[in-house]
Amino acid sequence: MVQSINTKVDLVIDATSHMGIADYGKIMIGDKGFEFFNNRDTRKFIQIPWVEVDYVTASIMFKGKWIPRYAIQTKRNGTYSFSSKEPKKVLRAIREYVDPNQMVQSLSFFDVIKRGLKSKFNK
Repeated sequence: MVQSINTKVDLVIDATSHMGIADYGKIMIGDKGFEFFNNRDTRKFIQIPWVEVDYVTASIMFKGKWIPRYAIQTKRNGTYSFSSKEPKKVLRAIREYVDPNQMVQSLSFFDVIKRGLKSKFNK
């Protein structure tokens, strides 16, 4: 069994990790970091200390009514993407430990298209 990095747990919720093939498990948010534990395979887990978090990016649709997934970008190891049953609860729990200025909204589909067209015509 994997040893947790947290000493105090704020939230445990069912979630999906979108690293390659989707893995189902539980997200644990605590005082030391963000953790994902796979339901079936105990060797598949993700532990991210709060000091290692660079940005938290949320994909927001319908003016905040629906958040399909969110991602945690670390300083060294890249980006980890997750979705959960109640993403607003998860993001509020993360906001307790991460600076709110480091929590950003991802670009929408049309913003990506607009940036691509602008860069194409500016060259």
